[in-house]
Amino acid sequence: MPDWLEHSVQIEVEAPIDLVWSLWSDLEQMPRWMKWISSVKILEDNPELSRWKLNTGGLEFTWLSRILKMVPQQIIQWESVDGLPNRGAIRFYDRHNSSIVKLSVSYAIPGILGRIMDNLFLGRAVESTIKADLERFRDYALQAKAAQK
Repeated sequence: MPDWLEHSVQIEVEAPIDLVWSLWSDLEQMPRWMKWISSVKILEDNPELSRWKLNTGGLEFTWLSRILKMVPQQIIQWESVDGLPNRGAIRFYDRHNSSIVKLSVSYAIPGILGRIMDNLFLGRAVESTIKADLERFRDYALQAKAAQK
């Protein structure tokens, strides 16, 4: 039975919620700011499904993800339905002149291996990568905001 490891990171983006939402909800653009994600492709016949590809350290993982809940400018919640087991949510909070973006992601690792890897390095590596991804997203959003002026 696998253990599920969860990480949550949030960041404030000095951009309005409508801009932040429009950038993030365009899932196929995620490789622009998510370091390990090499591609995201929305399925033409079912836009609730997307095929994801992750590359790290020469390893490649793929999965099919389903959107469970999408409330504009509030939340996108997903779970994998095939491939690498993962689930999570990205939440958006309107702060009028800025936005809070909070990413929570969980992934399955087999039993004892997950506990050992999480305690040693995997958990810290994943969390620091997610934090860096959110910082890249903030920079991306700020560039988009400047381009609108």
